[in-house]
Amino acid sequence: MNRSIWVFADYRNYFQNRVTLQLLAKANQLAAQIGAEVCAVVLGYKIDEYVAEYIAHGAQKVVVVEHRSLQKYSMEKYAVLMERLARDYQPEIILIGATAFGRELAPRVAKRLGTGLTADCIGLEMTEDGLLRQIAPSFGGNLVAEILTPEHRPQMATVRAGIFQEIPHNNSLHGEVVRIPLPKDLPKDRLRLIAYQRQPQRDQRLEDARVVVCGGRGMGSKKKFKKLFELAQLLAGEVGATRPVVYAGWIDNDALVGQAGRNIRPQILFSFGISGAIQHTAAVTDAEFIIAVNKNPNATMMKMADVAVVADANQLCSALIKELKDRIQT
Repeated sequence: MNRSIWVFADYRNYFQNRVTLQLLAKANQLAAQIGAEVCAVVLGYKIDEYVAEYIAHGAQKVVVVEHRSLQKYSMEKYAVLMERLARDYQPEIILIGATAFGRELAPRVAKRLGTGLTADCIGLEMTEDGLLRQIAPSFGGNLVAEILTPEHRPQMATVRAGIFQEIPHNNSLHGEVVRIPLPKDLPKDRLRLIAYQRQPQRDQRLEDARVVVCGGRGMGSKKKFKKLFELAQLLAGEVGATRPVVYAGWIDNDALVGQAGRNIRPQILFSFGISGAIQHTAAVTDAEFIIAVNKNPNATMMKMADVAVVADANQLCSALIKELKDRIQT
């Protein structure tokens, strides 16, 4: 049986959530090193358009289980299906996006398969002897761990969005589609979905924003931190934050930029009152241009910045807002 690397394909909110495409790109890099094929696994209903998309983004094979009963996500059914497919095809590696959906599904699949799982990875590499090196933050983001699964298979990992770059859409790519009938003995749903409501979203995903205004404790207070939202709006950007700010309740966890949160690569990053702990700086190294504001000229973020301004973060933020508003009015 050919060696394979599987990517669980979560097609919900496809055009905004790109983590599956990012994992397909990384899977191609890893597969080239161990002589494996890249396979996307799609469970659902009326999903042919997504199958074609995954092939155009690098899947050499797509395993499809399509049935009306899979139209709505069922944790029990999806976990059992993934287990059975994995036992039948014996993939070397299974990668799943570290979304709320993936974080629920992946550990259940790993438990059923009797294998390990590294959650919220920020990097993946192949070792010289063909093992998957899974790189993930640990101890609250203060350390980075490198984890191997030397004995059990498949090797499994969930990976955060924004870590890898997707392969551009290419209609000339071809792939095999394997359609598997729905087993008749799947477990019945213990939960019944009555209704759902989407949570309000940002104007754009933090990972996709061209301008990100990030704030830390140096902003001084929750009230002062809110000024960053006004500045971000004037710059058509989004607001990010450090872990202490999120833990203090100044902003929702969705805005956390760091190894325990989101990795970003904006064209311009404003860093207000951020000292630069490693769990934060590791997530912003791909920013094209960094402007840092801090009272401490020796802060790590100041040393990383293309432009470093020694000043009170709150005061400079207020001055920038005033200047931008004046320019808009004139």
